[in-house]
Amino acid sequence: MKRWGRPVALAGAMAWGALLHGAVVAAPALTPCRLDGIEHEARCGTLERPLDPAAPQGARITLHYAVLPALARNKQPDPVFFLAGGPGQSAIEMAGPVAGMLSRFLNRRDVVLIDQRGTGRSAPLLCDDDADQAPLARQFEPDAQRRRLAECRRLLQALPHGDLRQYTTAVAAGDVEAVRRALGVARINLVGVSYGTRLALEVLRQSPRRVRRVVLDGVAPPDMVLPVAFASDQQRAVEAVFSGCEQDADCNRRHPDLRKRWATLRNSLPRDWPVAHPATGVVERQRVTPEVLDAVLRGPLYLPALAAALPQAMDQATRGRLEPLAGLAHAAGGRRGVGVAMGLHFSVVCAEDAPRLPPAAPREDPLVRRYRDACADWPRGSVPPAFYQVGPSAAPVLLLSGGLDPATPPRHGDRMAAALGAKARHVVVPQAGHGVAMLPCMRDVLYRFIDTPDEAAALAAVRADAGCAVQLPRPRPYQPPAPPAEPRR
Repeated sequence: MKRWGRPVALAGAMAWGALLHGAVVAAPALTPCRLDGIEHEARCGTLERPLDPAAPQGARITLHYAVLPALARNKQPDPVFFLAGGPGQSAIEMAGPVAGMLSRFLNRRDVVLIDQRGTGRSAPLLCDDDADQAPLARQFEPDAQRRRLAECRRLLQALPHGDLRQYTTAVAAGDVEAVRRALGVARINLVGVSYGTRLALEVLRQSPRRVRRVVLDGVAPPDMVLPVAFASDQQRAVEAVFSGCEQDADCNRRHPDLRKRWATLRNSLPRDWPVAHPATGVVERQRVTPEVLDAVLRGPLYLPALAAALPQAMDQATRGRLEPLAGLAHAAGGRRGVGVAMGLHFSVVCAEDAPRLPPAAPREDPLVRRYRDACADWPRGSVPPAFYQVGPSAAPVLLLSGGLDPATPPRHGDRMAAALGAKARHVVVPQAGHGVAMLPCMRDVLYRFIDTPDEAAALAAVRADAGCAVQLPRPRPYQPPAPPAEPRR
């Protein structure tokens, strides 16, 4: 879980109209299929969509989606549409975890997984991303990253579906509406996670009468300016690690002055450092910069269970050993389980977030600078000005935030809840990280919120139902086991 306007001219306005009203080729019948992590047979379908909504007779792409069918014959008419994060994750590849999270829905509601255009099986925009065993320099050095991304862009643009301007959130929302029409359902329920919350908000804006309920887990608003928010929100999460250790007597005793020592380490960079690769064990000389340290911290911060080991790993780094930090980062990456289509990632961020970056500053955050450099040459799609405006929702909306989330912390959910109005409820789980809906008791909260027929009753039950998660304790800081005692002679 290791994520992320210009005025529209006449042509852009025409494209917007085509997006909403353009013809859709009828979907073929759903066919039986097997998905990883799913015990029962699913139903898979495809839908032909114009690559450019303003040119419906031009190049086309094939949109892939899957339906996890309800078990009951007398099922509810409004399915749950799951929207994956990233931007760049495949919803179909996440079928197993999603089925677990939404298992109660599958008794009486279909669950629909759409591979957003540019991801999974839907005209994927895949780069030669960091393999687990790739050299560390290839993964972290800025010059190597820039060269790889430029080569990726060149290869993607040579594809039949390589017009990178056609992969914005607004266009993807039109694809979601097309799948709804193809399935012949009048209304849908939306569950979006991380970047998927941005897509869900855009579906709600474009098709408000077609949305019955909305769940936003880890809120990434359309006006978030991902690189800037990501940099500042991660720093807040790091400060929470220091504070948590300082407030724990045992952690503070074992890692005294950790905050100060970490700052001293950062101020000593850059420098070359021998590091054993966490996957291969091969010792490599890595140019370590503050940006490299931030990148290594990012993954473990998403998961409180891994973040609990950060004081120990950071302490070791200040003593010259980076392997514990690298190992935590590797573990976090392995637990995500689903890759990110980086071509789609940059197509979204460069179109929607990069134009709203503040002017470059001499001491700009390295993450912001990385995105600014990447987006300088990346083709940018048109974004309607209304995309950034979130107004009151006619459908009830449940927003979920983890208090320790380094990517989408509660401040974003607070702001969106206020904008969405009287039918929005925001639940903050103080000791959770990125992703709250996967917590066991939150599955029942989601189910009751969507399944309760009466809107007022569904909204009223949210806070009482979520009490189990809100009281979740924070994992204690990790303490390595004591070495075995020397045998007596």
